[in-house]
Amino acid sequence: MVQSFGCLSDGRQAQLYKIENNILTAYVTDYGATLVQLWVPDKMGNKADIVLGYDRVSGYERDTNAMGGTVGRNANRIAGARFTLNGTEYRLVPNDGENSLHSLPDGYHKRLWQVSHHDKTSVTFTLFSPHLDQGFPGNCHICVTYALQGDSLTVTYEGLSDRDTVFNLTNHSFFNLAGHDKQEAAMTQELILSARVFVPADAASIPLGQERSVDGTPMDFRFPKVIGAHIDDSYQCLQLQGGFDHTYEVFTAPCAILRDPHSGRTMALETDCPGLHFYAGNYLSGEQGKGGAVYPRRSGICLEPHFYPDALHNPQWKQPVIRAGVPYRCQTKYRFD
Repeated sequence: MVQSFGCLSDGRQAQLYKIENNILTAYVTDYGATLVQLWVPDKMGNKADIVLGYDRVSGYERDTNAMGGTVGRNANRIAGARFTLNGTEYRLVPNDGENSLHSLPDGYHKRLWQVSHHDKTSVTFTLFSPHLDQGFPGNCHICVTYALQGDSLTVTYEGLSDRDTVFNLTNHSFFNLAGHDKQEAAMTQELILSARVFVPADAASIPLGQERSVDGTPMDFRFPKVIGAHIDDSYQCLQLQGGFDHTYEVFTAPCAILRDPHSGRTMALETDCPGLHFYAGNYLSGEQGKGGAVYPRRSGICLEPHFYPDALHNPQWKQPVIRAGVPYRCQTKYRFD
């Protein structure tokens, strides 16, 4: 099913695409290749929409939180909004102090994508990003596919460029397994992150160039822990970022398990990306969302698979670079129980 999702401020029409199977139902829009709704059953079989978002495309156009969007060409931060690749320096637009965050102001989640395929259980969005678009080299052809398979939603990212370039996309959905409108429940949910280390950052959220053990710190989620239990601890890394807003290593599959003890919904996340950014919605501020819901601070969490932030300035980490003419593919699976 395809339906109108409203008009952008320039008059262009956005569409909403439904995909479903006998367990899950999702709605995705061509604006930002954005996940708008995700309906998941609870322990009694009752479905609820578990992602924060808006009723119309105008909400996403105004949104400053990248809700549900496909973020790129580089997710997270690049220090100084510049980097060097193959001996050439490339300059980006600073939009987070002197740094680049999510490749804004013209991020991929703020663009109208094309649809190349849509059937009952999957939809594929395509985008052409020309040479020096956002400041990055290479004419890059990009595909993002959402597909339902049994109890799982799979998101597949593909890229092909005619020059070596940066390619580091992610999905920026805010999850609340109790339901997007159950604001107070988000911080009561339990999280497991199998990671042994996380990436500490400075006050501007730029990594310090090291991995730090989670052992003995409030960053340790190797065993189930209520998200809100230690989010305001005096630990410096939490104080600098205003709560959990950090990248962890991807160590096992699944690398993260989120559980709502009241509904019984569980989401397990698997990815072939090297890092997983855990963001606890610290900068949500009362946005008016779907069905009149209000999203106050920490009413949803993001689990964003991508390369380590500012990896381009830290050669000891895996690099978010694809080679000219070599197809690239990565995938994230969200499995529900």
